[in-house]
Amino acid sequence: MKTRRISSVMMIYLVLIISSVPFVLPFLWMVSGSLKPYQEIFAYPPVLIPDELHFQNYENVFELQPFARQFWNSFYIAALVTLGVMFLASLAGYAFARIRFFGNTAAFLLLLTALMMPEEVTIIPLYYYVQDLNLTNSHIPLILIPMFSGPGVIAVFIMRQYLLGIPHELEEAARLDGLSRWGIYYRIALPLARPALVAVAILTFLDSWNLFLAPLVLLTRQELYTLPLALRGYTDPYGEPLWGEQLAATTMSVIPILVIYIFAQRHVVESFAFSGTKG
Repeated sequence: MKTRRISSVMMIYLVLIISSVPFVLPFLWMVSGSLKPYQEIFAYPPVLIPDELHFQNYENVFELQPFARQFWNSFYIAALVTLGVMFLASLAGYAFARIRFFGNTAAFLLLLTALMMPEEVTIIPLYYYVQDLNLTNSHIPLILIPMFSGPGVIAVFIMRQYLLGIPHELEEAARLDGLSRWGIYYRIALPLARPALVAVAILTFLDSWNLFLAPLVLLTRQELYTLPLALRGYTDPYGEPLWGEQLAATTMSVIPILVIYIFAQRHVVESFAFSGTKG
């Protein structure tokens, strides 16, 4: 029986490893291509491991554009957006889940309709609105807009669904101990909703990190670019992509997100699994 159990476990792991190849191979190819000269990137037959590591692509990334500044732009914008969304979504999610008021459900459904409006539909009116406020070529719209649009709405939904699962007895006991509504939110709801907050943080950070359309429309100065916008700038004078530099820049832009998700994926899965049980 023990041998049969070990064999079944090994088979499961083998199937999982084989299934992961289509997802892992593009990332490995990107990293491998970033360490190759131009000729080897398009060599036939293709080679995954280069004969000699070519770090010149990474040096060129910083010479052709202010990549370090652009990397910092993406990081601090995503960090501020994440903190703002976590704060606002936790408040709104707690209100929708734990406070009964007239129009609670209707207001929540109305909030969800914001997800049905594609960004491409609103980007032109948004540009004129930002222009009237003299905030073009500024990071302020890139920080504020996601807090009250798609990423913020998704975060409210996650927080509400998770907080619905908190037993009402905890709140009743807290009231008996003299806690106010704010005290219940801060001392009871937030600590219990830590997995949901981690999931919100990761999803919001990832969305802001990959934001492309809004920076494309609102920013024109290269030193203000975020990473997705900067990646399209690695071209030669004829507009042809510099593949080695693009692969190197993309690798550096992907690694932080990959590291964060690897260390926090348990909280994301736990949040989604738990929030799906309440409605």
